[in-house]
Amino acid sequence: MQVKRTIEITLDFPGLGQRIKEAREKDGRSLTQICRDSGISRAYWYQLEAEDLRAPATEEIIRKIEQALNIDLGVKFDD
Repeated sequence: MQVKRTIEITLDFPGLGQRIKEAREKDGRSLTQICRDSGISRAYWYQLEAEDLRAPATEEIIRKIEQALNIDLGVKFDD
């Protein structure tokens, strides 16, 4: 059985959405291209940046963002 590890962005990492947005804007690629490269939908990406997620973010999503933007968000998940 695989368990998805999650975080509540607004509670666990306040300001993370803003950091993601700043990294995306600095990247220079369009949001469409970044979403295509990361496999994350535009709607979900906007929710992340606004810190208005309907559900907690998974470790997989956070790692995809880090890889797509070539950054380390400093998000640690408990084992």
